[in-house]
Amino acid sequence: MTLVILYLSTVVIFLGLDYLGLTYLIKPAFERDIGNWLLDEFRIAPALIFYAFFVAVVLWFVSWPAMVQDHSLLWVFGNALLIGAMGYGTYEFTNLATLKDWTWAMVARDFTWGSVLTGTAATAGVAITRAFT
Repeated sequence: MTLVILYLSTVVIFLGLDYLGLTYLIKPAFERDIGNWLLDEFRIAPALIFYAFFVAVVLWFVSWPAMVQDHSLLWVFGNALLIGAMGYGTYEFTNLATLKDWTWAMVARDFTWGSVLTGTAATAGVAITRAFT
């Protein structure tokens, strides 16, 4: 049951915060720089696959070890931030290297957002799970 609470709390926080971040931080920059590339409606299935897998990876490498070994929330945040930096950095820097209209501003914004988002969601998920178990 602990793992279920950990996964659900982390994924709900991740989705909620990312909805806000995508709406108010990322989408305006992307619309300005690559607006003609964007879909009118995003494709939900690829997004759900990413979120489900990404949160599972964060749990495997950070959140569950923190629960089992009683690591601090600062440890959780720092290690999840690194996973976020790796995931979002792979996307952003690959696009910067291969797409002519990708900008450094887009990279900086999304890379920072994804890193902090991952650290925050993991930390909150562990804190919530510890509170309920």
